[in-house]
Amino acid sequence: MEIINNLSLGISTAFTWTNILYCFVGTFLGTLVGVLPGLSPLTAVAILLPLVYSIGDPVTALILLSGIYYGSQYGGSTTSILLKIPGEVPSLVTAIDGYAMTRNGRGGAALTIAALASFFAGTITTLLIAIFAKPLAQIAFAFGSAEYTSLMVMGLLASVALTNGPFLRGVGMVLIGILLGTVGIDINTGIERFTFGSLTLMDGINFAIIAVGVFGFGEMIYNLFHGQKISAQIPKFKDLYPTKKELRDSVGPGARGTLIGSLLGILPGGGALLSSFASYVVEKKLSKDKKSFGKGNIAGVAGPEAANNAGAQISFIPMLSLGIPTTPIMALMIASLMIFSIQPGPEVVNSNQSLFWGLVVSMWLGNLMLVILNIPLVGVWVSVLRIPQVVLFSIIFCICVFGIYVMNNNITEVWLLLPFAVLGYIFRRLDCEPAPLAMGFVIGLLFEEYFRKAMMISKGDWMIFLQSPISATFLLISLVVIAISIIFKIKK
Repeated sequence: MEIINNLSLGISTAFTWTNILYCFVGTFLGTLVGVLPGLSPLTAVAILLPLVYSIGDPVTALILLSGIYYGSQYGGSTTSILLKIPGEVPSLVTAIDGYAMTRNGRGGAALTIAALASFFAGTITTLLIAIFAKPLAQIAFAFGSAEYTSLMVMGLLASVALTNGPFLRGVGMVLIGILLGTVGIDINTGIERFTFGSLTLMDGINFAIIAVGVFGFGEMIYNLFHGQKISAQIPKFKDLYPTKKELRDSVGPGARGTLIGSLLGILPGGGALLSSFASYVVEKKLSKDKKSFGKGNIAGVAGPEAANNAGAQISFIPMLSLGIPTTPIMALMIASLMIFSIQPGPEVVNSNQSLFWGLVVSMWLGNLMLVILNIPLVGVWVSVLRIPQVVLFSIIFCICVFGIYVMNNNITEVWLLLPFAVLGYIFRRLDCEPAPLAMGFVIGLLFEEYFRKAMMISKGDWMIFLQSPISATFLLISLVVIAISIIFKIKK
């Protein structure tokens, strides 16, 4: 009965004209950025993050960013299926059989199945968030400084371990993020740290500047110089209808993908990334016709797409309940809430219920909009790819610069974009994934705060992190994740 009342609160919050409009704008803009080659959901959210500063309501701001997140993921699937150009890493799996279906003349059906599988997974995971987020928040009240410190260590190390590059590079990116987070005045001692006498840096570096510079401009510069040429073909509207056999063969993989994504998406660092790969492996193992995979098997589209969407949405549970981002995008979500002086964690679920339940309901609304909006507009999204990248990126550049400036009407913050854009390009050239940098920046500040509190409580005794069973468990999991990752990469 309580869940029904809470969902009713969420419906009354999400289904206002303002929030519906921003949800639509978010899904539309996210899809637009998502179809652009090389621009991942993280890049899309980072580029459009300055929009948050013009919104006065945190609920509306979070709904907008969530819509951008869903939309950019769907856009990545579109380019994967039609062009074999993954918009994000999980879409690599979708591209295998999705593009094969396109070459067989069934690209439109693959797009429809991908949309329906994502919508089904989004609906199920929305219910799971509604059921489990609040109990998890109650458990979070038992967490002290030591437990939170160890939990953040686990999140940081997991994000490093699950990167594609060398382990030490991931560690280096996390440390750079933590270092950038220390810029400003230390709230405990009042000492300036790395401000170089700049008044702008005394309040720290705005995360929107890092996000737009490193993830947005850095990627755009790289794609301008090293991006591939695109030849796009638009499927006819009649080709969007899947056959009865394709629909029937998609039900099982979609359900299994949703289950896999829901289980793995809770993991810090890259559960959503692992979900699509795990789903593809499972479907191939269960299939009676294993040779058809890679040649246009619909299960290779439905399963990974459902898993990807389920894993992405379920990652909202630890972000909202514990205040811990399990992915870099969730780190951006936390940063956006901090703009409104809201600290994600158990208090959000209990004391700011309109925000929590409004977001939960908007997740389902956003996924519904994606189905209604994107399937008829496949031709429009593919046509966007025909616009010269120089023109397209110039428009995005102007919007981002304007957005950064209007945040605080400070031209110095605009100039700060330049070094971070160069840094982002250098990272890309050196194959250093910038995602751990975002995790290090956001979690680093919280880690420092809780770590100091824990050491003050224990009077400098490091054993406080092992005396608590919860804290010791998190540290043990961290060691296991690192060990497995190192072994896997050595074998690879």
